[in-house]
Amino acid sequence: MPLKASPDTQAHLLDLQASDTRIQQLDHRAKKLPEIAALASLAAEADQLRAQLLTETGAVEDARLELSRIESDVAVVESRMKRDTERIASSSSAKDVAGFEHELAGLTKRRDDLEEIELSVMERVEELESTAQTTRERLERVKESVATAKAERDAALASLASERTHAVANRNTIAGKLPQDLLALYERQRARYGLGASLLQYGVSSASGVKLNGNDLMAIRAAAPDEVVLCPDSQAILIRTAESGI
Repeated sequence: MPLKASPDTQAHLLDLQASDTRIQQLDHRAKKLPEIAALASLAAEADQLRAQLLTETGAVEDARLELSRIESDVAVVESRMKRDTERIASSSSAKDVAGFEHELAGLTKRRDDLEEIELSVMERVEELESTAQTTRERLERVKESVATAKAERDAALASLASERTHAVANRNTIAGKLPQDLLALYERQRARYGLGASLLQYGVSSASGVKLNGNDLMAIRAAAPDEVVLCPDSQAILIRTAESGI
């Protein structure tokens, strides 16, 4: 036995469909917010900068360790130079003095070479520290942008959530006024085909956007006004009005 409902009752299905469509649109917007895309981009940039900073910090630490070793070598050489200088001052042996002086000359050259290397490494440490500091500052600025983007995303989501809550409440109000069997059919068709109700206007089904053929229109025309019929193309409940063209 065909499902029946008054034309006015069936017409309320268009309001229900409009509410469902609105809810779907809000859900889609929530997933596709530009703030979400901006946040993802900033998060990726922050991750890249963190990795870069880690590498640069490691390079600074390596250079500092190298500098520390050179400074230690310089200290050892200077200690030996001091010892040789003291031995020269206290020795009465010309041969020993000559030996100490020869060794002191070698140590002096070694110290000069080390100090030249030390200066070069110090300059490299400064350059690496400057590079790391620049990256660190960039990362802090990106972190601030991330915090701002999160706040903007949360505000946008909260606004959409509020709008969705009202849309759902409106949808429930409409659904609560419909006969259970009609509502069940609507829900089933919507779950299967995406749309539960379709307006027939001048022979065109709004759900499919297709003009129904003559045979279909004849069958629809033959159905009683209170008989629930389905769109042959979209399978949504077809809502007939004075503008349906039948």
